[in-house]
Amino acid sequence: MKTKFICTYWGCEALSAKAFLAKVLEAGYDGVEINFPDDPTFIAEFMTELAVIRSSRNPDFIFIAQQVLAQQNETVDAYAQRLSQRLNFLTSLKPDAINSHTGKDYFEFADNLSMIQITEDIALESGIPIWHEIHRGRFSFHLRTLLRYLELFPNLGLVADFSHFCVVSESDLSDQLALLNQVFPSIRHIHARVGFEQSPQLTDPFAPEWEQHLKTYTNWWRAIHEQHLLDQKTHLTITPEFGPFPYMPQQPYSQKPLADQWDLNCRMKNYLQAYFH
Repeated sequence: MKTKFICTYWGCEALSAKAFLAKVLEAGYDGVEINFPDDPTFIAEFMTELAVIRSSRNPDFIFIAQQVLAQQNETVDAYAQRLSQRLNFLTSLKPDAINSHTGKDYFEFADNLSMIQITEDIALESGIPIWHEIHRGRFSFHLRTLLRYLELFPNLGLVADFSHFCVVSESDLSDQLALLNQVFPSIRHIHARVGFEQSPQLTDPFAPEWEQHLKTYTNWWRAIHEQHLLDQKTHLTITPEFGPFPYMPQQPYSQKPLADQWDLNCRMKNYLQAYFH
């Protein structure tokens, strides 16, 4: 089984699509994960450059689209309509998969089930997998309550961003390992960012003071890797996903980031490449 590393567009919004993809290739990534801006010109340029990359550089270059709706005060039906419209648009671009920020943490259980069903129907019709990111504010925000959804949708695909579980529970999850183990078989994709009990992102996972947290997260990712091997999957995709402010801590007044986001993600890629090798 191959482990493939995907580059996040998050933090690269100042770049054109062509410049972003060139930077991704230069850094040795196997694909991209992107929440598209509301910019038809950017999207057209991205799709053109993607076709060039696949025809001339890497035919297996991976394209993961993100569905992340802007926050609105709206009814459940209005949200469902926005969700459907966005997912139908993204499937028209023919990504390899879609990472969906699905539902809301304050929706009724039945309402979130309806949102999941919408995504399942669109995935079935389009033939494009739709995975649901573990994230605060979504139906998947909490480890224990997520299991209720998996009972009703046992084939649901998830994106592992365990930092959100840690923040919501104010825990390193060492008291919830039995629950976490139940989630591993549903993971389809990893967001390799290390957080801790008070924040979804620490400053530098390779600093000695965070050694135990890096080890903990690495053990979780290894368990997912082993599950993929057990399931005889052809590959596992991982997006190193340290983000810019407000995820990245910054100095007061100067607002200077305390670390280099692009560098952190490249270092995480190199670390996991060596680890899984």
